[in-house]
Amino acid sequence: MTSVARRLDGLEGSRILAIADEVRALQAKGSKICNLSIGDFDPREFPIPPLLLERIGSALSRGETNYPPSAGMASLREQVSALYAREFGLSIPASSVVITGGARPGLFAAYQLMIERGDRVVFPVPSWNNDHYCALSSATPVPLECTKTSAFLPTAAMVARAIRGARMLVLNSPVNPTGTAFDAATLEAICDAVLEENERRAEDEPPLYLLYDQVYWMLTFGGLAHVVPSVLRPEIAPYTILVDGISKVFAATGLRAGWVCPPAPFVPQFNAFLGHVGAWAPRPVQVATAEMLADVEAVAAARQTMRTGLERRLNRLHAGIMAMRKDGMPVDAVAPAGAMYLSAQFGTSHGHAGSNADATEAVRRHLLERAGIAAVPFEAFGYEGEPGWFRLSVGAVSEKMIDEVLVRLRETLKVTPP
Repeated sequence: MTSVARRLDGLEGSRILAIADEVRALQAKGSKICNLSIGDFDPREFPIPPLLLERIGSALSRGETNYPPSAGMASLREQVSALYAREFGLSIPASSVVITGGARPGLFAAYQLMIERGDRVVFPVPSWNNDHYCALSSATPVPLECTKTSAFLPTAAMVARAIRGARMLVLNSPVNPTGTAFDAATLEAICDAVLEENERRAEDEPPLYLLYDQVYWMLTFGGLAHVVPSVLRPEIAPYTILVDGISKVFAATGLRAGWVCPPAPFVPQFNAFLGHVGAWAPRPVQVATAEMLADVEAVAAARQTMRTGLERRLNRLHAGIMAMRKDGMPVDAVAPAGAMYLSAQFGTSHGHAGSNADATEAVRRHLLERAGIAAVPFEAFGYEGEPGWFRLSVGAVSEKMIDEVLVRLRETLKVTPP
């Protein structure tokens, strides 16, 4: 057999999904696993809002089962526009909102439409899927390796050095996988660097665009307010592509309702591209989501429920790990600021020969086999820095399960440290 197209010869599957398959196989054999690997929700812990569920049923019973318009139902596009006006004072007309089947198609479309073969795409690592999207679009990846010192976020100085001549900068806040988020000062400085780079460019040189994934924006903790580039610096709006959706704040990952808001001149191309792909959200979900977003009190209640439940679990996990660190155990963690993730480090295998990735994999297997903890290594998110860092996701576990796994982890580290 001949190979697939050469540009995709080295394309790899998701490491996260491979770990999820491994966990399922162990659970099927009766192993007791605390699954902190999957960026999803257990409906028993985080059910979708009752109003959204009710409205989906009503839409189906009314016969809302046909193709939706390729750009999305007008009612949902209008409600997204209204949501941003209400929450951020941001003026994005409904005509500049393109509804997608979750946030991924919007990200994929941005890579496909804005990138020419070989164009440089700058993004921090660890981050979700940018390396694979670069491969799919034949872009030249420019990863910015971040560290615990900056909460695994890029600084403006790092960005300014890397974006010279680049075509796109990709940011996500709050961040998958780290559970950290930009503050206003940091994002303002990055926006200024983008604006300065575009000001520097010759008239015939393509501009630098900012792809900003804010799908976790309603889930910020500890008094941190979510920040949006075009709110902090309105003049960056012509260069900014926003991607968002309902998957996280409504625990609705399987409903596949998201949207992308490109600069107005590019809306027709995004609409056409996504229409050809058929990457629209199901019509009844779009109808129901529009009705949900129109109910301000229902949105606020759902947001509070999700934020409170996730923050409690993350803080519990963080406190338990830091207590072990205080007792001299080889662990560390970064205080959670948003999303559903905790960045945690577990000491690498003593005397392990091989790469950082090999050392981290040895720790991952040790945690899984000895403590019953399933976690995703930062290497799955393009990270090649200090070994032993993992994403711990709390959407599918209870507080009781976290307490139990912290006991197992402490005992495992006492007896057989990684």
